[in-house]
Amino acid sequence: MRSLFHLAIHVTDLDETRRFYGDVLGCTEGRSTDTWVDFDFFGHQLSFHLGTPFATTRTGKVGDHMVMMPHLGVVLALPDWLALSDRLEQRGLTFDIPPVIRFPGEPGEQRTMFFFDPSGNPIEVKGFADFDSVFAQ
Repeated sequence: MRSLFHLAIHVTDLDETRRFYGDVLGCTEGRSTDTWVDFDFFGHQLSFHLGTPFATTRTGKVGDHMVMMPHLGVVLALPDWLALSDRLEQRGLTFDIPPVIRFPGEPGEQRTMFFFDPSGNPIEVKGFADFDSVFAQ
């Protein structure tokens, strides 16, 4: 079964959202109205509606990091993750957790980085050399 993930969240400014997801992350804009905009977020549909973003807290203990909860994210193939990481660093993006290797040499070894969109929504992007190891124990 092939499926796409859809998530709709609040943002405070659609123009800032368009610049960030379109120009910075390189996502393609889809449909929109004066109160919401859709983006192709690495093959998944994200809808951003004007409103108050969800509350977050740094309560997620993962490896050596306390991460923001809740957060949205995507898992990329390692070459795509490396290219995005380079792009974000070149653009001077401020990272909450800079690009790092998590669980080195263990099942589920991955690259990860955390940052915020302009409305304060936390985002994690993971990179895996082998998608078969995403759920490894």
